Amino acid sequence: MTPPLGGGDRTFEKENAVTVTEADATFRSIVERLSRQSVDKHFDAYTDVAWDDPDFAVDPSDPRWDLWEGDGLGHTDWYRSQPEEVRSAIALHRVAAAMRIGWEFENILQRGLLSYVFRLPNGAEAFRYLHHEIIEESQHTLMFQEFVNRSGLPVRGLPRLITFVAERFVIRLSRADPQLFFLFVLGGEDPVDHLQRQRLRAGVRHPLLERIMRIHVTEEARHISFARNYLRIEVPRSSRTRRLRLALRAPLLYGAMVRIMVDPPAQLGRAHGIPSAVMREAVRHPSHRAIRAAAGSKPRKLCTDLGLVNAFTARLWDLAGLTQTAGADAGAT
Repeated sequence: MTPPLGGGDRTFEKENAVTVTEADATFRSIVERLSRQSVDKHFDAYTDVAWDDPDFAVDPSDPRWDLWEGDGLGHTDWYRSQPEEVRSAIALHRVAAAMRIGWEFENILQRGLLSYVFRLPNGAEAFRYLHHEIIEESQHTLMFQEFVNRSGLPVRGLPRLITFVAERFVIRLSRADPQLFFLFVLGGEDPVDHLQRQRLRAGVRHPLLERIMRIHVTEEARHISFARNYLRIEVPRSSRTRRLRLALRAPLLYGAMVRIMVDPPAQLGRAHGIPSAVMREAVRHPSHRAIRAAAGSKPRKLCTDLGLVNAFTARLWDLAGLTQTAGADAGAT
């Protein structure tokens, strides 16, 4: 029998030998399929995006840059009172900042995955797929930074405290606590995937942004699928103590990650002179609260399925602003 991917409760395995074997076989099949898909349908940041197409030009005054309907900032009187070119510049900055934050998160993710695969044994089915994922994340990084460069904006990425914690602790989690690490992975991937799918359904006016989003959601679907299926096979094998730690940490982790990925960053307010009161109004707007909850709904559902949400931890999820929402985007499985 293939060894557990991230360790686990051996007593559980001995008592459920057939179930574990079947679960391992199913997981191998899923990972093999993801590897095939990564070969059959993958993208290059420079050959699959028409950067030099005049219609793809990044112009801050282009009215096709606009905040989408769900963005709380777009509902404020302050934003709506601004001239069209100011609104366009703010919307472009919002996108560019999100891309910078996105590739910095993916950089941390890649380093964690490289550390994780370093200790995998020969024949481990995850080795090949995770290298496909690392390559795809590198292409996303190139794509996102190219957009930032063409915007000409001095955007910053993740908050310094988050970067400090990530570089010193999160990367090490991939070896020390892979289950918590892959929960972290979904904390960055699931909210962004949800937002991008919603935006694409609503219609993205600028063709460059639409192209980047479509490439990203296509490949991120595989990344999300791996992380979810890894957790589905590994968490049930864990000891009760470890599952309790995950249950307590998950709502805190996702409460922070969803805000980083969904809320307008402070740099946006400083760069465009947006009053602090307006920024607070934006994140408190009902539409923005709904987006935040929806963006965290899939991680919460996964944790519920894994038995990590009980009466006490459900309250923590609610306090994090990630209340259970109905009709969440089906997305990747």
